[in-house]
Amino acid sequence: MPLITLPDGSQHRFVAPLTGAALAAAIGPGLARDAIAMKVDGVLMDLSREIDHDAHVVFITRKDPEALELIRHDAAHVLAEAVQTLYPGTQVTIGPTIENGFYYDFARNEPFTLEDLPAIEAKMREIIARNAPFVREVWDRDEAIRFFEAKGEHYKAEIIRDLPETEVITLYRQGEWVDLCRGPHMRSTGDVGTAFKLMKVAGAYWRGDHRNPMLSRIYGTAWRNQAELDAYLHMLAEAERRDHRRIAREMDLFHFQEEAAGSVFWHANGWRLYRTVQAYMRRRLEQAGYQEVHTPQLVDRALWEASGHWEKFREHMFVVQLENENRTLALKPMNCPCHVQIFRQGVRSYRELPLRMAEFGSCHRFEPSGALHGLMRVRGFTQDDAHIFCTEEQISSETVRFVELLRTVYRDFGFAEFRVKFSDRPPVRAGSDAVWDRAEAALSEACTLAGVDYTLNPGEGAFYGPKLEFVLRDAIGRDWQCGTLQVDFVLPERLDAEYVAEDGSRRRPVMLHRAVLGSFERFIGILIEHYAGRFPLWLAPVQAVVATIVADADAYAAEVAAQLRKAGLFVLLDTANEKITAKVRTHSLAHVPVLAVVGRKEAENGTVSLRRLGSERQEVLALEEAVRRLAKEACPPDLHA
Repeated sequence: MPLITLPDGSQHRFVAPLTGAALAAAIGPGLARDAIAMKVDGVLMDLSREIDHDAHVVFITRKDPEALELIRHDAAHVLAEAVQTLYPGTQVTIGPTIENGFYYDFARNEPFTLEDLPAIEAKMREIIARNAPFVREVWDRDEAIRFFEAKGEHYKAEIIRDLPETEVITLYRQGEWVDLCRGPHMRSTGDVGTAFKLMKVAGAYWRGDHRNPMLSRIYGTAWRNQAELDAYLHMLAEAERRDHRRIAREMDLFHFQEEAAGSVFWHANGWRLYRTVQAYMRRRLEQAGYQEVHTPQLVDRALWEASGHWEKFREHMFVVQLENENRTLALKPMNCPCHVQIFRQGVRSYRELPLRMAEFGSCHRFEPSGALHGLMRVRGFTQDDAHIFCTEEQISSETVRFVELLRTVYRDFGFAEFRVKFSDRPPVRAGSDAVWDRAEAALSEACTLAGVDYTLNPGEGAFYGPKLEFVLRDAIGRDWQCGTLQVDFVLPERLDAEYVAEDGSRRRPVMLHRAVLGSFERFIGILIEHYAGRFPLWLAPVQAVVATIVADADAYAAEVAAQLRKAGLFVLLDTANEKITAKVRTHSLAHVPVLAVVGRKEAENGTVSLRRLGSERQEVLALEEAVRRLAKEACPPDLHA
């Protein structure tokens, strides 16, 4: 006689076990119509599963966050059936959900192409319209292996063989078609809906190993309704238009080439943007009480072994072997062990804490060539890195200080909102539960004091302590995880960092690892796409171009450019023998925010005609007023009076 407790606290006693579907129908016809799955004591399940014990039950409808995962999961199954129907002999392998969609990998002699997708998508719509129920079946392991081997599905048989002996083997049917799957599923293929689209094809090695056969992967996206799908497709189109690599070519910012894969060749315009961002951060850190340091690029492996990075991070490190000295050095992948070395020089007192140590540290990490992506994923990068050495009692106050710094920095760069993830203790970790209790409590209290709401990211903390992850939202709604704050009790212990406490005893400091931007390269890539290259004047690498209409105005144009440069702006002078319409087009394509146009009339009157990027309107101002306005606008936000 199971007792069912619902989210509103109401309880219902039943005389016999019942399925989720029967429970929904017993509660009301509206719920029976809308429910697509359920959570039983927190575990997501099919509505066809039987509830035979006292349980807390939550029903899932299409409005709930979990619905998207279910829709995409079921869409992958529909895709697999469609492919095998259209292309007999194709083997299905794995088909997980991913962010914003799903994919399925297929074993086929001839890889799929984009031209195949319309037919596959049409067949998927037929299967969805058929509305076949998803039926869960529990199979004997050996029987399931024989079943798939007999069908020629050798990959599925291999998956089953590799599962733990304790794993329950479940297959799901949708009409005549069957697939290996843990579930859960919605009620039927019809619940997938029609708001989906197949997006692209790619190659993928079986189980990600290049020694294995190459499979053909089909990617798709699926949403709750057409409006969500349309919004996503619009966002993708906008993201392509804003691609930082394309805009970089238009603005002459940087390039990559194979001889230095994963490292940036900064051009003059790009380096000017980089230095503007760096100078801003340096001022903010100095104002916030940080001491800037600089540490070596090459460090002996002994330090990385002592810190634990050699064991956990060796595959991502660039290593140099000094044969004559029998030494192994590594290009630093992070700055933290080097900062501990500075802290350890001399005797530290509790009076020096908190000690905030910052470095624009140049780091290198080996990323697979296939993972490299413009500025977003590189091998050589610079972090706006800092480590705060403090006492346990100072964790909360230092977190509050950091969050306020981060909040104002993001605001100055044009990001109005961010969210915070709180990653707590992972299953495998260093330190006692008591230490973790104190660290997590301090971080949680600090978030409350700083007015920061967070979502829990269970079990995703660093092995040495909990962390906060700060996620920006850009102009087209994409999320970017940039800032972090990590609480570390382990590294100071491993590297023997200590200070003299007020009572004369020797104690270990707590180490707060923190970054606001993350890496300069990636953050600049995010900035380029956020603004689509149309930077506010203080960030623009070329802030204005003075362009002449006639050659008679060349001398006056040079004077205008000189006055703007004297006021602190970076200005180019365009006196080329071209029509002004051509000059406007050229500098608009280069995303120059201000075009100062001068001709005979402006030269005679001592004026300039200001034309803003993206606007047809011109504003005629006296030169002195134009310089004053532009200088004020070009002033970085932290320097405003």
